[in-house]
Amino acid sequence: QEPLVESGGGLVQPGESLRLSCAAPGFSLDYYAVGWFRQAPGKERERVSCLGTTDYTTYADSVKGRFTTSRDNAKNTVYLQMNNLKPEDTAKYYCALSCILPYNYWGQGTQVTVSS
Repeated sequence: QEPLVESGGGLVQPGESLRLSCAAPGFSLDYYAVGWFRQAPGKERERVSCLGTTDYTTYADSVKGRFTTSRDNAKNTVYLQMNNLKPEDTAKYYCALSCILPYNYWGQGTQVTVSS
C-alpha cells in the first residue's frame, strides 16, 4: 500500500482557515474510508476526522463545528477544511486509508502552525 500525499499546511494566525488535501498516487480513493490524524510535539497521534465509504463523517470533539472533511472523486482527493484555527491545532497532519489506529502506511504529513 502506497502512502497518501498530504498538502496545504502552513503558518496562519488564530481565527484563520486552511484547507488540507489528501491525494492517492495511482489508485482511487472512492471506495475507502479516509481518516485525518494529527500529532503535536510530545503528544500521541490523534484522530481528527473520519470520512466513511458512504461519506458519513465523524470528528474529534476538539474540532467539531470548525473542521469539515469531504471528498472530490473527480480529483481523487479528500479535503480537511479547517476554520477558526486555534494555537492548539498546531500539529503535523496526516491522512490515512483508515479511521483507526494502528496504521502502518503514513505519508510525510503537512505541518499546520497557528500562531500570532
